[in-house]
Amino acid sequence: MNEQTKIGMLEAMLFASAEPVETARLAESMRVETQEAQQLLQTLQQRYDETESGLTLLHFDGDRWQMATRPYYGEVVKRILDTRRNAPLSPAALEVLAVIAYNQPVSRSFIEQVRGVDSSSTVSKLLERGLIEEAGRLDLPGKPVAFRVTDTFLRVFGLSSLADLPPLHDGDTMEEDAGSENEE
Repeated sequence: MNEQTKIGMLEAMLFASAEPVETARLAESMRVETQEAQQLLQTLQQRYDETESGLTLLHFDGDRWQMATRPYYGEVVKRILDTRRNAPLSPAALEVLAVIAYNQPVSRSFIEQVRGVDSSSTVSKLLERGLIEEAGRLDLPGKPVAFRVTDTFLRVFGLSSLADLPPLHDGDTMEEDAGSENEE
């Protein structure tokens, strides 16, 4: 079996899978070594980038891969899928997502403490949309349910991992910039 055939197999599996797939699982399905599958995935990712394809290959933490449309084409994809029925996220939902993403895993009471308002319905809506998920229980009195963001959250916001989130505070950067201006 040649390299092009193997890459075609990867494309077919990734296209058919709605969720990110581990490299080891892809390798097992193809009956190749994990290292070879990893190299083929990187080749496919590079090919998509070089040809400016409408597709991209996302690489998530935990050595998982997912085929997705390139964010640049997001508007046209939204039009074809008629996403008008999916209401945009409210400011409250964005706040809750930010609290969870930057502090996960967190309890509902932590979210409400940070926001200062009841967030039960917002958390429920985010769970329904698959942007957050339960992450076990915290070792606190009452063993509250913990929440974390999902791979869907990362994909929707165009992130590979939580490390791609913008920094919470830009104060340090501004101070450094001001210091360098004073030196000139």
